[in-house]
Formats: sequence, C-alpha cells, structure tokens
Amino acid sequence: MKVTANGLQIEVDDTGGEGRPVVLLIMGLGMQLVGWPQAFVQRLVDAGFRVVRHDNRDIGLSQGFDHAGTGNIVWESIRQKLGLQVRSAYTLQDMARDSLGVLDALGIKHAHVVGASMGGMIAQHLAADAPDRVTSLVSIMSSSGARGLPGPRSEVAAMLLRRPLGAGEAELVAHSVRLLRLIQSPAYPQSTEELTERLTFSMRRAYRPAGMFRQMLAIGADSRRPEVLPRIKCPTLVLHGEADALVPTACGQDTAKRIPGAKFIGIPGMGHDLPPEVCAILVNHIAPFLHAAQEHHKP
Repeated sequence: MKVTANGLQIEVDDTGGEGRPVVLLIMGLGMQLVGWPQAFVQRLVDAGFRVVRHDNRDIGLSQGFDHAGTGNIVWESIRQKLGLQVRSAYTLQDMARDSLGVLDALGIKHAHVVGASMGGMIAQHLAADAPDRVTSLVSIMSSSGARGLPGPRSEVAAMLLRRPLGAGEAELVAHSVRLLRLIQSPAYPQSTEELTERLTFSMRRAYRPAGMFRQMLAIGADSRRPEVLPRIKCPTLVLHGEADALVPTACGQDTAKRIPGAKFIGIPGMGHDLPPEVCAILVNHIAPFLHAAQEHHKP
C-alpha cells in the first residue's frame, strides 16, 4: 500500500498485526523493501513483532526524483575525496524524515529501527533526530561515514564502475549477479539460480538505476554523520559481517565506538547480503535485544 510520508508517496508493507511492538526495517542503496527476505520478516513476526518495511524514496514503487537529474557521479566522487561538499538532490536526513513519516502515516508512536547498509545510515539519523520515537537502533553492515575508514575491496570497487553488457533483462540481471558474487557471504553462498530468481523478481517489480545514483550522491553528501552519532541515546546494536567486501568490518566497529553504550557483534562468514542462514543468525541476535529494549522502554 502507499502512504503519504514527508509529503511523498511511499510504498509500505505492514506485517504482523497491530498491538505488537513495531520494527521498522530500512533497506540499503538501490534496494527495495523486498530486499528484506520474507524469512527475515517472518522470524521477527514469530518473535512477537509487527514489521513495517518501505521502499525508500526514488526506488521501488515509491515517489521518484527524475526531475532532479542524476548529476555527475565521477565528478562528485572527486569532490568527496578532496574534502569538498558533494551535491545531491536530497539528503539521508530527508530519507530519515520519510521513514518517520511512514510511522506517522500508520499512527505508530514508537518503533525499533533496523537498517541495513545505507538503511543503517538513515536509521542512525532517525535515532539521533527523533529520540522520542525510536525505542532502539540496530545498524547492520553499515558505517559511521567517518573519513579514513577502508572502502570496498579493489575488485568490488572495479565492478561497481562497470556497465552491464546490454540493456536487456538478462544482461542486467547477469551484471547484478556478478556483483553479488563478489560481496556475498562466503560461508553461505547462494547458487546462480537463486540469485537470478531473486534479482529478476526485484527488477520486474521496479528498475530505477537513476534513483540508485541519486541515493549514492546522498551518501557521499552525508559528511557530518560522525558528529551526529554521539547524540544517539537509545539502546544500539551494531551487527557486521566479518567477511564484508563492500563495507569492511572496521566501518561497523567505528559506528559502535561513536554511539554511547552501543554493542558490536561481528558475524563470522557473513558478507554484504542476507542469505537464509545469515537471516537466522541476525534475528537470533536482534530479537532478544529488541525484547530487552522494549522491556526497559518508558514512553
């Protein structure tokens, strides 16, 4: 269903029923709400939570910003390396306000906020900017955004700059499969068939590469988040794969160091994806943490 959030039309999925503590899931760069595997959602529902997912602005079935153009990603990357401000059509704080708007539209006063990758960055802003609405924060395979942290492995960085071999569905899916092969969890590899099926489903639901580029610029423009993290006061859990080739583990460790009282847990064999085995491991950490935070929450 669509709701009006922060003045935008945002696609939402709401699972688990009212009367339960709410978990708001925020997905990463270029990823739709279906990027949260149904098994992950169901495990949280089985643990007693109402789970809300949404397509971030400019992705999936939510409102787009094609009128803003895509900018020059190469030039803006150079500006970022020089320490200059990256220009973007919108900010991660704007996207955090979208997420808050989703809660408003659904009449939800308080939520546990769980974000993955870029979604973790958005969730960090939400926890800092709306402390009265966020019961707890879980940041998964994300980063503090601090300068000097390691970036993707060289082969991953090179793949990110490559263009698909064609514009047809098969070529686009194959290109994405090659990238996922580089960043997937080495201890829990998925077959080419599994990856192809998932990516084909996602692409047929919505394919919006320009939106992904604008989101990438929003990440690049988010230079002040290291100063924001110490303002987060809610219970915080930082989970990160120890084999993450896209966002190295040091990024998650730095996030936890900057948030007062945050707990960091490294997941052996986990990369930058959510295969079934990793979903089970993550929820085994997340569910008890959320229950404990809920028990101590005083509205």
